[in-house]
Amino acid sequence: MNLVIVESPAKAKTINEYLGRDYQVLASFGHVRDLPAKDGSVDPEQDFAMLWEVDGKASKRLSDIARATKDADKVILATDPDREGEAISWHVLEVLKAKKLLKGKTVERVTFNAITKNAVRDAMAHPREIDQALVDAYLARRALDYLVGFNLSPVLWRKLPGARSAGRVQSVSLRLVCDRESEIERFVTREYWSLVAHLRTAQNVAFEARLTGADGKKITRLDIGTGAEAAAFKAALDTADFKVSSVEAKPAKRHPFPPFRTSTLQQDASRKLGFSPARAMQIAQKLYEGVAIDGETAGLITYMRTDGIDMAPEAIASARKVIGDLHGARYVPAAPRKYTVKAKNAQEAHEAIRPTDMSRLPRDVARYLEPEQARLYELIWKRTIASQMESAELERTTVDIAAVAAGRTIELRATGQVVKFDGFLALYQENDEDDGEDAGRLPAMQTGETLAKDQIISTQHFTEPPPRFTEEALIKRMEELGIGRPSTYASTLAVLKDREYVRLDKKRLIPEDKGRLVTAFLESFFNRWVDYEFTANLEEQLDRVSSSDIEFKQVLRDFWQDFNAAIGETKDLRTTQVLDNLNELLGPMVFPAKPDGSDPRACPHCGTGQLSLKLGKFGSFIGCSNYPECKFTRTLTQTGGEAAGAPGDKPGQRLLGTDPQTGLEVTMRDGRFGPYLQLGDGEKPKRSSLPKGVGPADVDLDKALMLLSLPREIAKHPTSGEPILAGIGRFGPYVQHGKTYANLGQDDDVLEIGGNRAIDLIVAKESGVGGGRFGRAAPAGRVLGDHPSGGPVTARAGRYGPYVNWGKVNATLPKDMTEASVTLEDALRFIEEKGGAAPAKAKTARKPAAKPKSASAKTAAKKPATGAAAPKTATAAKAAAAKPKATAAKKPAAKAPARKTA
Repeated sequence: MNLVIVESPAKAKTINEYLGRDYQVLASFGHVRDLPAKDGSVDPEQDFAMLWEVDGKASKRLSDIARATKDADKVILATDPDREGEAISWHVLEVLKAKKLLKGKTVERVTFNAITKNAVRDAMAHPREIDQALVDAYLARRALDYLVGFNLSPVLWRKLPGARSAGRVQSVSLRLVCDRESEIERFVTREYWSLVAHLRTAQNVAFEARLTGADGKKITRLDIGTGAEAAAFKAALDTADFKVSSVEAKPAKRHPFPPFRTSTLQQDASRKLGFSPARAMQIAQKLYEGVAIDGETAGLITYMRTDGIDMAPEAIASARKVIGDLHGARYVPAAPRKYTVKAKNAQEAHEAIRPTDMSRLPRDVARYLEPEQARLYELIWKRTIASQMESAELERTTVDIAAVAAGRTIELRATGQVVKFDGFLALYQENDEDDGEDAGRLPAMQTGETLAKDQIISTQHFTEPPPRFTEEALIKRMEELGIGRPSTYASTLAVLKDREYVRLDKKRLIPEDKGRLVTAFLESFFNRWVDYEFTANLEEQLDRVSSSDIEFKQVLRDFWQDFNAAIGETKDLRTTQVLDNLNELLGPMVFPAKPDGSDPRACPHCGTGQLSLKLGKFGSFIGCSNYPECKFTRTLTQTGGEAAGAPGDKPGQRLLGTDPQTGLEVTMRDGRFGPYLQLGDGEKPKRSSLPKGVGPADVDLDKALMLLSLPREIAKHPTSGEPILAGIGRFGPYVQHGKTYANLGQDDDVLEIGGNRAIDLIVAKESGVGGGRFGRAAPAGRVLGDHPSGGPVTARAGRYGPYVNWGKVNATLPKDMTEASVTLEDALRFIEEKGGAAPAKAKTARKPAAKPKSASAKTAAKKPATGAAAPKTATAAKAAAAKPKATAAKKPAAKAPARKTA
């Protein structure tokens, strides 16, 4: 028997179908070992010896693999064909060696770029050994990430309260976002004017021409800076005679784009399909691992973590055949196209991301796929086929026009572009990369022809600051700079959002206060390690490790010497030094210039104190130098009336209006923990925080009064007749009946929720559907199907995000997956990774239940033993609680998984 080890259960299932009875395929479920989050996991004093620990979730997988290894004649390591895949195989092999299970057994490493029957069987026929250079590159990156995170994060915790973590690539990516925000803040708007002449030819055909020069001097976009200048040009053009100076028509070609690599797939999936980078990779993973089509499972795309943009000769030939069949021979270029990567530090060991079978048209496979999968497959298929199509043929026409008035000559230009042959544009267009806009066809004109004037239009414009990064734009910039690798882009962005260093607003990345503080701190005291060029050079060294050009421990030694010294220098840093540096770097953000030219740091409350950055127990805030006499504080970014300057506003607050019932003022205020609403003043005024997703600018007087009225009665309980209230609490919006609380769902609005919906939530909670800590009800959720061991699997929206549930096992979903999009296959995998075998064991251990006689009894019988109904009385609850404890005491306690290094 041959044992094949892969990392994914879906991949294992597909490959098992291809290989037959002589093979057993098991999944490791990703990495099985990691560096424990404790001092000494990487020891620079022992030449960077690395201490590995088996992940708690992986113990069972490794036990299954070890048992199968005992009976196997050959062990085949078939994890993914990249550095991470090589590392997983190496870890599994090291564990099996430590268990002394490989004596007399053959060990082989195989890789395949696509999960198809031919690719897998061909790989099995051409095994190799573990690529130690790839493993060394992984070890170097993992050691560097540990050394940076484990040594730099504690410095942040001590010197910058509220900071979460720092990382080698994460911190540099955050700096990109923060630097862009600083550019926006420093940006000074400029006024400029444009002039457009609406003209007609001798054949009475209208077109437009733009001002480009005057009196022999070129005029660029920003050269006309005032309305007076624009008016002078307009007056001259109104009286001018217009004549064609020259006509030039040039043929041009637009070439197709290369097939996708990881970064371009993430960018296009975001721009065209609205998928986040992480979500795009999740969907691509499923297309790669295999989908059942006509009774046979097949991988639909090649491996999706790659820098390469070339394709295998047979794939190119297949694409050219499809082009000829669908579009005709005119669309097939004379010779196949070859592509090379221009990105910095790109590695081209693998093919581009492409369909495994070009003849599988999107419309033919759509019925086998989920909607998101079908959309991503179509995008990949179109880009791949288009990459081998003929170029588009264009005609670009430029007409220069002379306007003569009062002895001066003013120059204008009209441009036009038409597509003579669409080529690849018949299938795929990329607007962001097009060579200019399609301006349409210009009318026929000849040199010397006199033109008639309809009107001259002058328009005022203002320059705009550079846009904030979108996720795809940040990935593109990281790739240009050589920061990170394709496999890390999505996870890096996820960390920045998880740490609340950035937030997404209308698809734009906006740095939070804590993110800007962390960046300012690192720029002040660890500038070299967040320098773009330094990070890119380090990535280049790590790539050289993977090609055996440099020894990986030498890279670690060179890095650690200077980095360790920089860490040591921060131990003696005083708080005043930290604050002085942060105040200087963040001045434009924290203390923007005021329109009246007054001191932006002057305290608006006492008038004599100076505002500055303060570090408190719970993070950073702005305070007055006259503390404790003056207790004025606000958040770093101003959201209240001080920034708005509205009439009637007081320092640090914005007046929304007056409550008609009480006559008290309703104000929006800046607190240390964010904006809040307040009704009147006094010792204990009524206050309300803002719901998640609602900003200060979104709140008017009516909405403020509704928020301040919470909790409000919205219904009567159908049994008790007692009121059901809706309110906002510590853990978000809720409905309440007596001591029963139920969280609102993602689509519920605490201000608009109706009585029927509130009653449903409360009744569901009281009837035992859901549950949770602090007396909150978990929603019943969406039933995905039954677990193989029995019992329903549901997807739910929880306080900490969406999750899947089976019995008492709850598994949190990835950030970019919702309870609406998760599938049963996904859920089973997450439950398995969470340790979802425990309920099944408990079910086996209990006494056989009597055969259920009713539908409700059957449903109850399918539930795991751990999901038994709770006792109704306190005494019964204690008795029931005692019994499992006695049983559990007989089993050895499972080792808690190590805390992961940020």
